[in-house]
Amino acid sequence: MTYLRYVPQRRAGLRSAMAALGAAALFAAAATIAQADTTVRLLHVDTNPGTQKLWGDAAKDFEAAHPGVKVEVKYLENEAFKAKLTTLLQSDEKPNIIYSWSGGVMRAQNEAGYLADVTAAASGWTDRFSAGAARAFNINGKIVGAPNHLSEVVFFYNKDLLAKAGVDAGAIKTWAQFLAAVKKVKAAGITPIIVGAGEKWPMHFYWSYLVMRIGGASALSDAMAGKNGGFNGAAFVEAGKKLQELAALEPFQDGWLASKHLQAAGLWGDGKGAFQLMGSWLLNTQRNNATDGKGVDRSKIGILSFPIVEGGKGAATDTLGGINGWLITKGSPPEAIEFVKHLLQPRYQDVAAKGGFFIPSVVASAGVIADPLNKRMADDLSKSTYHQIFFDQDLGPDVGRVVNDISVAVAAGKMTPADGAKAVQQAWDFR
Repeated sequence: MTYLRYVPQRRAGLRSAMAALGAAALFAAAATIAQADTTVRLLHVDTNPGTQKLWGDAAKDFEAAHPGVKVEVKYLENEAFKAKLTTLLQSDEKPNIIYSWSGGVMRAQNEAGYLADVTAAASGWTDRFSAGAARAFNINGKIVGAPNHLSEVVFFYNKDLLAKAGVDAGAIKTWAQFLAAVKKVKAAGITPIIVGAGEKWPMHFYWSYLVMRIGGASALSDAMAGKNGGFNGAAFVEAGKKLQELAALEPFQDGWLASKHLQAAGLWGDGKGAFQLMGSWLLNTQRNNATDGKGVDRSKIGILSFPIVEGGKGAATDTLGGINGWLITKGSPPEAIEFVKHLLQPRYQDVAAKGGFFIPSVVASAGVIADPLNKRMADDLSKSTYHQIFFDQDLGPDVGRVVNDISVAVAAGKMTPADGAKAVQQAWDFR
């Protein structure tokens, strides 16, 4: 704290000057105190220790360059994050920067008045990203955040297990060929597929991809616009039928309906199943949650794009995945957007690219990806003919929750494909 000592002066002019100086010093001291009280709270869901360390290091660097500013980087488990975020956003200590999958959930948060307009602050800065990635965080011309990384949902497979079963993954191009491979793997005494259906969203990847492969790039947008029967349309019902066709082979591990996402990642990392349909992050989660902490060696992991459906309108190069990033909450200090700018510099995104943490959003950093598997997925995304973000995020929280629910219910045989599609349509109508 700055202390001022009053010294009597004989001349009024000097007294006035000193008074002015004192006021200025007091103002500066008050400003310093206020700055010291500035805390930026970031809340994320990334489980990878490497990513957590990277963001922690970035926070320390930012604090060193901005005396008096404290950056708190906190983690919340995926489902807990989704369940608690609305309450947290209404609290006295709300997070200033929140992890986002973009899409309908982000739009709903904006409509509820939770998000800040950072358009002016982001001017010129968004040039770091591809146009598509930057656009994902733009709502009707208003920028509310920025992309951190991209992801693709693919079938990861264990090369050794497929070799043992006599299956050539490179020959799998169609849904029928995939089902034949599943049968062959099971006949070899190997669990074909690991899935964490206990959290539901992992199963929605199957339904979503099948909708895309059957209905094509316009299927979801047409349904949202009420065209072709909406979500009751043929593509959505047929997707449920194809999912039940797979489930009828009993390809999943014992207890799949109760398995959590990270538990399923660990099982796959322990070599307990041949395939897992998951996002890019499985490369890290399978290792971190495997019994030995190592998981399947990356040299033993292969990638299979989701097969096309015979007669469907979708292309093999249509991709499902995420454009994930950061949103700034309304009322946050300006240091919040400054920290996001700081975090999304090539110096940090390069570390992520080289370490295989994620596929960076900064275009310049994508060129330094070292891991062949991440490079393969980055190439897929760069050549994608249509990239669809996760259905459960794009359709908003209420409808997305129903999509997740019906995906599991249909796969489990507890709901017909037609009833599943109808439930999504009803949720869309009453959103």
